[in-house]
Amino acid sequence: MLMDQENCIVAVIDVQARLLGGVHENERLVNNCSWLVRLAGLMNVPVIGSEQYPEGLGHTEEGLRELVGAANIYGKTFFACIDDPGFEKAFQAHDRKQVVLCGMESQACVMQSAIRLLEKGLEVFVVADAISARNAYDTEVALRRMEQAGARIVTKEMVGFEWLRRSDAAEFKAFSKEFLR
Repeated sequence: MLMDQENCIVAVIDVQARLLGGVHENERLVNNCSWLVRLAGLMNVPVIGSEQYPEGLGHTEEGLRELVGAANIYGKTFFACIDDPGFEKAFQAHDRKQVVLCGMESQACVMQSAIRLLEKGLEVFVVADAISARNAYDTEVALRRMEQAGARIVTKEMVGFEWLRRSDAAEFKAFSKEFLR
């Protein structure tokens, strides 16, 4: 199945500035998550974010927080974002059945979020080039586990092309100019 922009929501999981220093390829992670959030804006796809225990671990990286919007980011203590009542309520308000996941850490919050969302009957697409962990091997194993559980593993460009579907789509010119450099 293809991702459908009318049925998708993007979840940005726990890209907290204080933790980024120890995360593998953290600059690429932030850039690719930001790319997805900007693309979602172009395509009118809602975005929601989470922060793991923000009182102790701080907030989402500043530029990404600005793109997502502080009002769309929910603090949590559960590793799976959808298990947090505040996040779940905001998520369900969008009434979307496909979830595009990006963020960190792959082996913990991203993986548990993916599996719990699948258990709730949603279609989950994990953006492989927009997730990371402290250890690259954790990301590799987490991707395999999520795929075994039923998640679709995609890249950020796959998301863009699937949301567009056609080269004569109104947003294609902006996409090719701004996102394919």
